[in-house]
Amino acid sequence: MHADRTSSSPLVVENLTKVYRGRRGASVTAVDDVSFTLEPGGATGLVGASGSGKSTLARLVTGAERPTSGSIRFGDTAVTGLRARGLRAYHRRVQMVFQDPYGALNPLHTVAYTISRPMQNLRGMSAREASRQVHDLLETVGLMPSSQYAEKLPHQLSGGQRQRVVIARALACDPDLIVADEPVSMLDVSLRAGVLTLLKRLRGERGLSLLYITHDLLSARVVTDDILVLNQGRVVESGNTRQVLQHPTDDYTRQLLDAVATPTAAAA
Repeated sequence: MHADRTSSSPLVVENLTKVYRGRRGASVTAVDDVSFTLEPGGATGLVGASGSGKSTLARLVTGAERPTSGSIRFGDTAVTGLRARGLRAYHRRVQMVFQDPYGALNPLHTVAYTISRPMQNLRGMSAREASRQVHDLLETVGLMPSSQYAEKLPHQLSGGQRQRVVIARALACDPDLIVADEPVSMLDVSLRAGVLTLLKRLRGERGLSLLYITHDLLSARVVTDDILVLNQGRVVESGNTRQVLQHPTDDYTRQLLDAVATPTAAAA
């Protein structure tokens, strides 16, 4: 459906470093010389415990922060050099799904309003045209019949339903790449598999690339082709997802596997 649009847009991260400097000259290296390529239509997982640098890396990829050194390219776009207008165009192509579906939605806005705004602001659609597409997107993310959800407020939805609305809002821009930052970590175990399956299905149906960020190696197995394991900002292991899961070579990767809860493993 959209594979032709993404066919020339690999995400190439080269020697990316992000250093935060404190008031008294102290510094913390959150991302340390990270390189990887996410091929068009592919799915790469960034895996690590809290503080490993994976969410910082996501903010760099989305243009929310600038690196200290290194480069990010998405197709022919040099992300690290973008300014306001360029970032606006980039954000149409690259959308983020946040960890917290409760904090990601304005409690005063209906589902229809939330999903329609990106179509009007970033794609120039009329209000009428955007309204028609809202219902298509709700059905795409499994909220059916769409008429039962379009005029609801976030507090009237479950956590899983809210996260599907967040995904629909990301899709409203018709992006090439979705960056999903711990998208199931705040959901009940019973809801996680459904959201992961949705992300996997959207890749196939829409030709999306996916950068999936998680502390859970086995949830990454559901939706990713390959993974990078981050520890203190550095890549300590990378490769095919199943290969890394079955034959980890780094002690840190083994520790992450040992920490996986049984219900998550069953869902994977």
